[in-house]
Amino acid sequence: MPGRSFLGHSTNLVGLPTDLVASCAFNEHPVPLRISGVREMNRSLFEMLSHAPDLPDAGIAFASYMMAMFGLDPEQQEPEPDGRPRGPRRYRSSFLRLIKGWGYDSNSPEGAVMKGWVESRFGIFPTFHKQVIDRTTGDGWTTYVEEKMSSRFHNNSIYTQLDLVYEFCQWALTTMVAPGESHVTLYRGVNDFDEHQIVERADKRNAVVRMNNLASFTSERDVADCFGDIILTAKVPVAKIAFFNTLLARHPLKGEGEYLVIGGDYRVKASYV
Repeated sequence: MPGRSFLGHSTNLVGLPTDLVASCAFNEHPVPLRISGVREMNRSLFEMLSHAPDLPDAGIAFASYMMAMFGLDPEQQEPEPDGRPRGPRRYRSSFLRLIKGWGYDSNSPEGAVMKGWVESRFGIFPTFHKQVIDRTTGDGWTTYVEEKMSSRFHNNSIYTQLDLVYEFCQWALTTMVAPGESHVTLYRGVNDFDEHQIVERADKRNAVVRMNNLASFTSERDVADCFGDIILTAKVPVAKIAFFNTLLARHPLKGEGEYLVIGGDYRVKASYV
């Protein structure tokens, strides 16, 4: 990838320069990130969360809020005037559908939408989607843009849904899961570095790697072994965790200790299975 100029947009919705958010300097000395206006526009949600005694109850409150806000629960559809249930209704995009698609394949159209959300909110460009993306005029970029803009995923304020997932995740981490912690040690299994540009190599085991703008990690090293012969260990800032496997009681990523992490340049230690 030609230099640092391709890291991302000059603007974002988190109030810090994109180059800083994507840098090793931020990852080593992070500060909290907030997507502009999300908490202010959803004060009732965070008021409900403040009364939750534990994470499962907070998850129930969050799921109920999302159902009410975005019509995700079919039972909330009003009946016909004569009392009969409504017929087939228009498909409503859901953050859970995106997470399910990501779990099957991060290079799916659902994965493109999630990478597009990171680009929109944090300013960081993806570096891989089906193939290496090394410029905004290549085939890889064109495919990514076509898939991230698919109309079937953008009919229900899907980026706003993901904004709320991120802010709920940050609330849960800083309030209940890892209060007072700045980092979480996570692992990623890879077979090669096709998706990961090595920005700087200190020695055979230590390097700075440019992660895709959204990447899957796991909290369990044994699980990372299943995804590749090379295990990358990184100290991930809490502020750059967008989702984790115990955040909600029911979702498609429950089995692998999975974390969805905002990308950029990470200092990692590589070990071999």
